[in-house]
Amino acid sequence: MTAPSGFTPDTAAPPAGQGGAAPRAATAPAPDPAEQRRRDRRSRRYRWDVRWSPYAFVAPFFVFFAAFGLFPLLYTGWASLHQVELTSPTHMEWAGWHNYSRLWEDEFFWKALRNTFTIGVISTVPQLMMALGIAHLLNYRLRASMFFRVAILTPYATSVAAATLVFALLFGHDYGMVNWSLGLVGLDGIDWQNGTWTSQIAVSTIVIWRWTGYNALIYLAAMQAVPNDLYESAALDGASRWKQFLHVTVPSLRPTILFTVVVSTIGATQLFGEPLLFNTAGTATGGADHQYQTLGLYMYEQGWVNLHLGRASAIAWTMFLILLLIAAANALFARRLRKSQ
Repeated sequence: MTAPSGFTPDTAAPPAGQGGAAPRAATAPAPDPAEQRRRDRRSRRYRWDVRWSPYAFVAPFFVFFAAFGLFPLLYTGWASLHQVELTSPTHMEWAGWHNYSRLWEDEFFWKALRNTFTIGVISTVPQLMMALGIAHLLNYRLRASMFFRVAILTPYATSVAAATLVFALLFGHDYGMVNWSLGLVGLDGIDWQNGTWTSQIAVSTIVIWRWTGYNALIYLAAMQAVPNDLYESAALDGASRWKQFLHVTVPSLRPTILFTVVVSTIGATQLFGEPLLFNTAGTATGGADHQYQTLGLYMYEQGWVNLHLGRASAIAWTMFLILLLIAAANALFARRLRKSQ
C-alpha cells in the first residue's frame, strides 16, 4: 500500500543521543572584566584578612612589650657593663664586670640582700597563713559573706603611699598608736624605726595588711573548686572540720599555695615603696644604719641619689637573676609535686 501523492507523514524528532542533535543550552553572558577584577580584589583581601588579622590583634602587646619591657631590660644589661652617670647618661665608659665585682665586695649590698630575705620571710609566711585561714572561714556559709569578701580586698586597692604613711604614724615613737597601746598594758614604747628587727617587723606589717586579702580571695576561689564529695566522705569517716581542712583542703590547694608563695617571694624581692616611705627622714638609706634597706631601695639609692646608673643597672640585673633562680626552683618543685600526685 502506497501513500497518496502530496501526503507527508508526521515524523517525531529523534531524541538526543539517538542520531538527533541535542538542544542548544542557554549560555551565560560573559562577566564584566571590571566586576571580575573587583571580585578578585575582595577575595584577595579576604584571604589576607583571614591570614594576617590574628597577628594584627596581638601585635600591640608585642610592640608595647618590646618598647617598655625588652628594650629597657637589654639596655640596663648593656649599661651595667659601663661606667655611666645620671648627669650624662649618653656618655658611657666601658667597665666590663667591674660593677658586678664591686657588688661582691659591697657590704651595703649584702646587707640589703639580707634585709630583703628577712622582710620577705616575716611578711610572706604570716600573710599566707592568715590568708588561708580567712579563706577557710569565708568558704563556709556566713551572713554577709559578700561584704566580707569586698572588705578584705580593700587594703589591696589602697595606695602604697597612703598606707605606708598611715603605718608610719601608727608606729611613731612618741605619738604612735602602737606605743600608746603598749603603754596601756604597762609596756615601754618601742623605737620601731631605729631598731633592726622592729623596723623590719613594722615594714612587714604594711605588706601583710595590703596583701592578705588578695591572697585570701585566691585561696577562696581554689577552695570552691574542691569537690564537695571529698568533704562528705571525710565527714562520714568522722573527720572534724579541722581534720577536713588539713587532710582535704590543704592537699587540694597545693598548686595554688605554690603559686602564691612564688608570687609573694617575687614581690618581696622587688619591695620598694614601703621601706622608702616608712623612713620619715625622706632618705633612701632604709634607716640610719640601713637596717631595713631592701635591694630595690638600694638600687634606687645608687641610681637616683648617688647618680651611678651603671651600678644601679648591675643591681637590677642581679635582682633579675635572683628572680630567675626563684622561677627555676618553682618549676622544679612543681614538677616533683605533679609526680607525687
